[in-house]
Amino acid sequence: MKLGFALVALTGSAVSAFSTIGQTRHSTALFSEVAEKPKVQQMTRFDRIKSKYKGPQLEISPEIEDEVGFTYASFDEAVAATDYSFNRNDVVKGTVVQYDKGGCIVDIGAKASAFLPLQEAALIQVQGENIESLIEIDQERNFQIISEEDENGQLMVSVRRIQYREAWEKVVAKQDTDEAFEAECVSVNRGGAIFLVEGLRAFLPGSHLTGRLPDEDLIGQVLPLKFLEVNEEDNKLVVSNRRAVVEAQMEDLSRGDVIDGIVKALKPYGAFVEVGGMSGLLHISQISMDRINDLERVLQPGQKIKCMIIDHDKVNGRIALSTKTLEPEPGDMIKDPERVYEMADETARVYLEKQEAERKKREASAKDIVLGLGDALDDLSVGMDSGVKESSDDASDNLDSLLS
Repeated sequence: MKLGFALVALTGSAVSAFSTIGQTRHSTALFSEVAEKPKVQQMTRFDRIKSKYKGPQLEISPEIEDEVGFTYASFDEAVAATDYSFNRNDVVKGTVVQYDKGGCIVDIGAKASAFLPLQEAALIQVQGENIESLIEIDQERNFQIISEEDENGQLMVSVRRIQYREAWEKVVAKQDTDEAFEAECVSVNRGGAIFLVEGLRAFLPGSHLTGRLPDEDLIGQVLPLKFLEVNEEDNKLVVSNRRAVVEAQMEDLSRGDVIDGIVKALKPYGAFVEVGGMSGLLHISQISMDRINDLERVLQPGQKIKCMIIDHDKVNGRIALSTKTLEPEPGDMIKDPERVYEMADETARVYLEKQEAERKKREASAKDIVLGLGDALDDLSVGMDSGVKESSDDASDNLDSLLS
């Protein structure tokens, strides 16, 4: 009896196992059918519009096709055979055909028209500006492809990226010539100000702004600038207003010029004087012919003075100043500085004439020394020649005596 129940149970298990295997195979077959089902190609936008078209269909007779020289079928074959090779980052010619929401439609000769978004319409855009003010209709120009084709075969193009690349080329050229240029301030921050240079944002450190602080009043103003750093890879532009101003003024300055300045700071070794946006050093030894024990009794920060340029470094924008050369009498800068400033031009003229006379005197003395040295060398060479001649005569006499 027990043996019978065991056989029945074993038979049921086997049937259940075979049933499970069968279900598994059936499921696998279903999944295979789904996997092997071919993908349905999506319709393009033109195909969808064409399928929904319910208007009249124009039938072209064979006589008209023969007269025209081509048929719709041959036209479709020509379109299919044409290779439209448009790749990302390619620059192509195109024409704006119409404005659209958020941009405009551009004909670049592809199967479908390209789209130019508003944010890619120009490198420099004023907030709130529309596409109509940036791009002209029916205008042919270069466009850069910035996307792959979408499901409708449409490409996205850009003008901004072409202008961005051209702007960097102009900036690099400006840096090579190292010429000063003008740019407009568009914003300020705690560290300095931002200027637009060929449409690119350039940073002006506050320490390189001449004669003022980077505040809100600076926005909209145009200043002369020069480059401090140009790095296209890091998209980094750093400019200087001080360098442009200093170098421009240094071209007009020379030794011996009398200029006005303002004392900015006092140091144990002298005073720093601002001269037209530049900082010049008035060394304590160049203030007066008399010895100065207390500099603060002679000069004060903010005081306006007149001084003479006695040396300058145009490369680094440094100048050395002197008031000692403007003293009518030694010690006047300590006793009566106003007299020094009033007579500065006349005193400078006398000083420069004296310096010129001394220079000519030194040149004349040097010339006399050179001429005297030349005469001495001539006498020495003559003496050497005569000595050599006498020696050669004696040697020939001795040789004759030996031969005889």
